Amino acid sequence: MQKVQPFHLAIPVDNLEKARVFYREVLGCEEGRSSDHWVDFNFFGHQLVIHYKAASEGRNTGSNPVDGKDVPIPHFGVVLDWDTFQEFSGELKSKGVEFVIEPYIRFEGQVGEQATMFFKDPCGNALEFKAFKNIDQLFAK
Repeated sequence: MQKVQPFHLAIPVDNLEKARVFYREVLGCEEGRSSDHWVDFNFFGHQLVIHYKAASEGRNTGSNPVDGKDVPIPHFGVVLDWDTFQEFSGELKSKGVEFVIEPYIRFEGQVGEQATMFFKDPCGNALEFKAFKNIDQLFAK
């Protein structure tokens, strides 16, 4: 098995300061380098960069049905361990985060059983955090 390397993801935001506060204060991400138009974050060991993009420039949005829920497309996030997911979802609820899909167990009792939740940042970017009951089933069919 190949060692997992941190990914780099750059996303558009239409309000740099609101997004900066959300990722730093709500999600607890450490802020790195920045300029007037972008900010780097340590996103659970990965590099996330928010880039200012005016709302008038548009955004690709939509959803796909998964397990009876409308999953926002596009979205990104992190696979956490089971206990961390439970703790983190509780923290988000206590901070008043509005969920697109409330934390729940998907594919319960099946291969790939997972806890998942979806919410958006202040600029409309959809995030999914999940945890697998058995991490060995992350890529199982």
